[in-house]
Amino acid sequence: MADVLPLVEARLRTALGEPDARAAVTFLGTDRIEVLRFTDGDIVRYATLGMSSQPMSDPTAALADPVQGPRAELVLSVRAGRADTDKVLRPLAVLAASPQVEGVVVAPGASLDVGEPLWPGAPFTSVLVAEPGGLVEDLELDPPRDPVRFLPLLPMTPNEAAWKRVQGASALQERWLTHGTDLRDPARGSVPLT
Repeated sequence: MADVLPLVEARLRTALGEPDARAAVTFLGTDRIEVLRFTDGDIVRYATLGMSSQPMSDPTAALADPVQGPRAELVLSVRAGRADTDKVLRPLAVLAASPQVEGVVVAPGASLDVGEPLWPGAPFTSVLVAEPGGLVEDLELDPPRDPVRFLPLLPMTPNEAAWKRVQGASALQERWLTHGTDLRDPARGSVPLT
């Protein structure tokens, strides 16, 4: 159902403006994933395009439903000029392809790990999937298809990721809030966890 993607791109443009760059990655056996870059002052946003072309399905299901199931795209926001964050394009595409490649359902509260820095010198190898609806509104599709949700990604240091596994996503988000953590700083250190 590739017809979803023009609607998704239109929603991204409505919410974030015109993209100033785009790149495409294709992994063997998967649909093409594009990453669009939007610049808004000192904030750069990277949004995937292609993850929502098919619904995500439960990895334990005997057969994937081609119509019904959650659909999503990923959005990462960082401060411009503090790191070479444009190198995040491939890791983001890897994360966006994970439902097709690994059969995972990406949902708020989940941790996604790429096993290497998100960009050169980044203190992050993983992200926390946050609740959608703030930056880009859900895109309703004709029934019986589920809406496309635009899931914000919050980079986590390895210590934060380990702490989140034990304490949970909401506890980590509360810790970030309590300490006034700038989650858009591409060079930030780990929040105090004790």
